[in-house]
Amino acid sequence: MTTHYLSIVLLLFALAGFGCSSKVADDRQEKEDQLAAYRSEMDGLKKKISILESELSATAEKGLVNVSLTAVKEERFEHFIEVLGTVQSDQNLMVSPETSGNIIEILVKEGDRVNKGSVLARLNTDALDRSIQEMEVNLDLAQTMFERQELLWNQSIGSEVQYLQAKSNKETLERRLEGLKAQGAMSVITSPVSGVVDNLLQRKGEMASPVVPFARIVNLDKIYITGDVAEVYLNKIKEGDSVLVEFPVLNLSVPEVITRTSSVLDADSRTFRIRVDMMNRNQKILPNLMAVFKLQTYQRPNAIVVPSILIKRDFDGQFLFVAETNDENREVARKRYIKSTINDNNQTVIDSGLEPGDRIITEGYAQVTDGALLNISEVK
Repeated sequence: MTTHYLSIVLLLFALAGFGCSSKVADDRQEKEDQLAAYRSEMDGLKKKISILESELSATAEKGLVNVSLTAVKEERFEHFIEVLGTVQSDQNLMVSPETSGNIIEILVKEGDRVNKGSVLARLNTDALDRSIQEMEVNLDLAQTMFERQELLWNQSIGSEVQYLQAKSNKETLERRLEGLKAQGAMSVITSPVSGVVDNLLQRKGEMASPVVPFARIVNLDKIYITGDVAEVYLNKIKEGDSVLVEFPVLNLSVPEVITRTSSVLDADSRTFRIRVDMMNRNQKILPNLMAVFKLQTYQRPNAIVVPSILIKRDFDGQFLFVAETNDENREVARKRYIKSTINDNNQTVIDSGLEPGDRIITEGYAQVTDGALLNISEVK
């Protein structure tokens, strides 16, 4: 029995050893395959490196610098600045009554369109109406007394003093009645402009007063936009200049002209104000909406423009490199000094130093020096 068990144990150990040997063999084969793949890739890279080294060596032996050129040509150049603006309306008014009183009737609601002079509300005038009625009665009596005194005076009956007193009394009462009626008219709240009732600030039954706004009336048919421009552009922007007004929220752009420029600089911000009047036909443009002025400050129809990154500076001034043909009919780099006018959006306008047809070095410019031989790969 013991011999039988021993045989089984030995068989199990043998099987385990065989399994481990098989796994080790599989791992080794996988690593050998991966190593072969890496060696194949390395051989390919060595060939590519060898080719590049040969090309660079050939170029270095010739003393050439690889560059690309761009032929200079004239083009239209415009420079713009952007200035933030705010929409406003001359007819954005708070309406208040001219006298105090209880509001007994409101004849409009928010959103209603009203004309200039339209009645918006009425105030309680009971006490004033009674005073007017009493004054009218007194005036009727004074008118009768005056007519009788006038009749007697024309017949040379009675004294002149009686006639003048009757006349003065009548005229005094007439003026008082006019004053009371004027007060009555002040109890009617009317619109000072044509527009839309944007907001009613009081309700029926509340006490109105000249110091308490009753409603806001807005006329959006005509609006204006103002913006502050840096003083450096004072001589470049003037009344009548064209301007593009953009409203980012509305995705809207409108060409207009500058209506007015301020005559005084702001001492703190060193800016001057411009104003643009415009029609608001669809009334989408609302007061206090943000606008952007796009203002042209410079233009040249035939300008030479180069990328600003190409321009360098030394003790003698600004320069860039151009390609020229030397006496040996070989292309060389030459330092060309220039004068520039304006830099905008990484582009520089050249005043002098370049002519149409000149070939400027646009790639490889950082590696060239004055007189360096060139290997031109592209001409644009």
